[in-house]
Amino acid sequence: RMREVDLGCGKALLIKESGEFHAVGHKCPHYGAPLVKGVLSKGRVRCPWHGACFNISTGDIEDFPGLDSLPRFQVKIEKEKVYIRASKQTLQTQRRTKMMAKCISLSNYNLSSTNVLIIGAGAAGLVCAETLRQEGFSDRIVMCTMDRHLPYDRPKLSKSMDSHPEQITLRPKEFFCTYDIEVLTEMQVAAVDVKSKIAVFKDGFKMEYNKLLIATGNTPKTLSCKGKEMENVFNIRTPEDANRVVRLATSKNVVIVGASFLGMEVAAYLAERAHSVSLVELEHVPFKKSFGERVGRAVMKMFENNRVKFYMQTEVSELREQEGKLKEVVLKSGKVLRADVCVVGVGAVPATSFLKQSGINIDSKGFIVVNKMMQTNIPGVFAAGDAVTFPLALRNNKKVNVPHWQMAHMHGRIAALNMLAHGTEISTVPYLWTAMFGKSIRYAGHGEGFDDVVIQGDLDELKFVAFYTKSDEVVAVASMNYDPIVSKVAEVLAAGRTIRKRDKPLTVVFLSFRTGDMSWLTGKGS
Repeated sequence: RMREVDLGCGKALLIKESGEFHAVGHKCPHYGAPLVKGVLSKGRVRCPWHGACFNISTGDIEDFPGLDSLPRFQVKIEKEKVYIRASKQTLQTQRRTKMMAKCISLSNYNLSSTNVLIIGAGAAGLVCAETLRQEGFSDRIVMCTMDRHLPYDRPKLSKSMDSHPEQITLRPKEFFCTYDIEVLTEMQVAAVDVKSKIAVFKDGFKMEYNKLLIATGNTPKTLSCKGKEMENVFNIRTPEDANRVVRLATSKNVVIVGASFLGMEVAAYLAERAHSVSLVELEHVPFKKSFGERVGRAVMKMFENNRVKFYMQTEVSELREQEGKLKEVVLKSGKVLRADVCVVGVGAVPATSFLKQSGINIDSKGFIVVNKMMQTNIPGVFAAGDAVTFPLALRNNKKVNVPHWQMAHMHGRIAALNMLAHGTEISTVPYLWTAMFGKSIRYAGHGEGFDDVVIQGDLDELKFVAFYTKSDEVVAVASMNYDPIVSKVAEVLAAGRTIRKRDKPLTVVFLSFRTGDMSWLTGKGS
């Protein structure tokens, strides 16, 4: 059982499991979700919103997203009463940064050599650096990024587009100074010599390394039509891009190309601000590959009710200008759309072209191939995040690419542990979320190749759970307005259990998740 208790100057989460009491912070440090509404299972609590997991004995974060752990409070039992002892300051902050080492002798290092070099400063790179320090690593760590900013909360670029860089920074500048994590901004690696263990930067600077993490993420695809280089045509890559789109789109006509996660979230964010929002997509419903046709249609209807106009099963053939600025978007169907701003969200490719001659194993799509320990085929070289394919335990170790925020965090942690020779294998359940018109779809698992979708609830009311199955087995689940069902299913999948349609109708599964009666899952296997 879990209970949120008020201690006068703040709240704590009181937990009783297997006859023992524990008390930890009551809010998820990621976005502040109330953990009392989450899922308690086998010594950990999972956030109801985005799936982060925390150990109830230590408060330590065990799965992501987010960087900080929960504070742990002292619990004492006297005469049938439970006493919690906590400092006022800790109750106010509701988060705890793990203890970290520092670099012992930074002044002794040559500027052009480091023990650990991390290429990329997204979630994977930052978590790798922090994990190394948390594990007591006291040698030099250098992160480099093409970006001009310190690591920031990238999902907010499409979910909260007018956020300024300082508002979405994951750690302040002082943090990196305190723990001796060096960040080289606006520095692009042009090549890696794995035999000499040297990274060559675009400006000619060279840096030697002992261990290397490649976490370069992906590069947005661009349009191939006439006018693609025109002013006011955007791929959203930086906070400045997002801010500028909001500024230019206010009370203007916006065309978004691609009903991707980014495209749909941008459309939702701009719907109330722009004069018109049009969305162009090759498929006949949005999110078909991710969520299936029925869920896609329900989401599409929600957008249409919020004044977003869809142009489906067509592509852009031309962008037209007037006095050097975008004026119209011409579709292959012949339709001409008025456009002051165009946002392109037609997918991305892994940012790995600089590795082509390196000897690092890259597949036909450009993804870096790693094993369960995030190791490449080259000793001492690891890779993580959106640019990799890795074996997913949930799908019988099938090599998959999961370009989502939570997974990048976990990749970074696993890579760091194995740089330190811990031999830790990745075994997390993918978890993602969207944000559109104040509503969110939560999703856990890996539904690629699903052959059936079983819907429970009401799609028209946008209150539903969708079970994605492949050959009778549930491989993923999505929900809207049914927290914490996705987190419950994630815990079931994380425990290695299988939900099969033939063993138990999914209507019964759905009802048991709603009521909290999980007794049918207490046995082994299915």
